[in-house]
Amino acid sequence: MSKTVLVTGASTGIGRATALLLAREGFTVFAGVRKDADGEALGRSVTPIKLDVTDAGQIAAAAERLGRLDALVNNAGIGVTGPLEFVPLDALRWQYEVNVFGQVAVTQAMLPMLRASRGRVVTVGSVGSWITLPFGGPLCSSKHAIRSLNDALRMEVKPWGIHAVLIEPGSIHSDAVDKLEGEVVPRLESIGPEGRRLYGAAYRTMTSAGLKEERSGSRPDVVARAVLHALTARKPRSRYPVGKKSRLMSTLGRIVPQYTLDALRLRALGLS
Repeated sequence: MSKTVLVTGASTGIGRATALLLAREGFTVFAGVRKDADGEALGRSVTPIKLDVTDAGQIAAAAERLGRLDALVNNAGIGVTGPLEFVPLDALRWQYEVNVFGQVAVTQAMLPMLRASRGRVVTVGSVGSWITLPFGGPLCSSKHAIRSLNDALRMEVKPWGIHAVLIEPGSIHSDAVDKLEGEVVPRLESIGPEGRRLYGAAYRTMTSAGLKEERSGSRPDVVARAVLHALTARKPRSRYPVGKKSRLMSTLGRIVPQYTLDALRLRALGLS
């Protein structure tokens, strides 16, 4: 019997690449999507399942439909950016609703099945959990939270033979990059006239530099292959830094003094 895996956020980018690779490798893949059209676009090798990770009803329905589960890939996520002084609190809350509370809610719902199968939980985080960028506070802090929560989960579920693994992508060129570019103007609108006066030029400079870096990044497939290893290795690693500059950024975040690191970050983003 092939192993059954649920991949959240499978409509595009890393989630889509992961769902399709796992299907090619013989997994029975349920791909969490929010729109029917996205599910149809995935093709026949996977089974789309309606799953908004902020919707408790859809999470419960997905768990009931699955019945059994060998692996969960927590990939659903969004990216909110902006100056912390002016970022709308509703936007900050929504960042955490999707990236943190949504992932925890799905994990809680699936753990009884994973305990029965001695399965695995693979969560897609970010090197942003080690190195926060200016104007990236909402997104990077949510990745910090996920890293900490995954550390706790890894130790808590060990008695049942469940592995909880964290994937930490660096620069990845996916559809999310184009989406971020389209959100620059709305983000600037949301911070109001005073926010734009104080931070508008710096925010545009940061996003331009960030978009350039992401567009030269690795393909989503490199993350998908890391997920595959985490699901099939007898002893998976606790963390997988993958993609362009992932090891460099996570290492810098751990060993470089903070003020030195600040200067490096500002210079890299054209803000020095």
